[in-house]
Amino acid sequence: MPDLTYRVVIRACRVLFRLLGLRVEVSGAEHLPVAGPAVVAANHASFADFAVVGLPGVQRGRLVRFMAKESVFRAPVAGPLMRAMGHVPVDRRSGAVAARRARRLLRDGEVVGVYPEATIGHAFHLKERDDLRLGAAHLALASGAPLVPVAHWGLHRVLTVGPRVSLRRGRWVGVAVGEPLHPGPGEDAADLTDRWHAAVTDLLADLLARYPDPPVSPRAAWWWPAVLGGGAPDARHARRLDHEAVQRADGLLHRARRDRRDSGAGTERA
Repeated sequence: MPDLTYRVVIRACRVLFRLLGLRVEVSGAEHLPVAGPAVVAANHASFADFAVVGLPGVQRGRLVRFMAKESVFRAPVAGPLMRAMGHVPVDRRSGAVAARRARRLLRDGEVVGVYPEATIGHAFHLKERDDLRLGAAHLALASGAPLVPVAHWGLHRVLTVGPRVSLRRGRWVGVAVGEPLHPGPGEDAADLTDRWHAAVTDLLADLLARYPDPPVSPRAAWWWPAVLGGGAPDARHARRLDHEAVQRADGLLHRARRDRRDSGAGTERA
């Protein structure tokens, strides 16, 4: 696998963490198997999630191959790096190709990273169960790999939807890994996703309970969850914002594809 590029990127992320003064704490890394296939499934709150969700893997000598939307792979800088690191592009209209590639990686004993929430949530808390995708559970069931729940919180204060970007130093970022979830007899993807949702809910609750920098005025803090009295959108409002963000992204993708087709047709006519 293309590990050299991946390890260079890891070093670059560590340098960036130091420059930003991020206080990253990882707990439960021992729950990630040191060998064999595993499906890491995490919540999605920042454009840079992969940089912290992959940390438990690094601590265990593993590299996580993330499933990410295909538009990232077309970006001038990120695209070549994503491909060189062996990540998996996902076409939101049809994920069959990505699923087959992820299953091959698992058969080879790799760790595959998946975001059941699919898109960054505007609530900065875990989405409702009905809003989750079942892909991570399907991969675990099809491959026999354990589903490893991972929760993280705090990175959205650095980079997230909005867009919101902050270079303020000293942010705390917590990452927590839960015990692997092994499919039980007769369990389907929905059942396994239910257990993942419950596990990550508990992990997030613990991260928030020990968050060292809670807001003085929660309602004025855009980044603090509404379920804790914060200024972030509540679940209903966040669901609408999430849906609108997906529609905008799909619209841009559709226009880009149409422009490429039109450009190709024009070239042929010339």
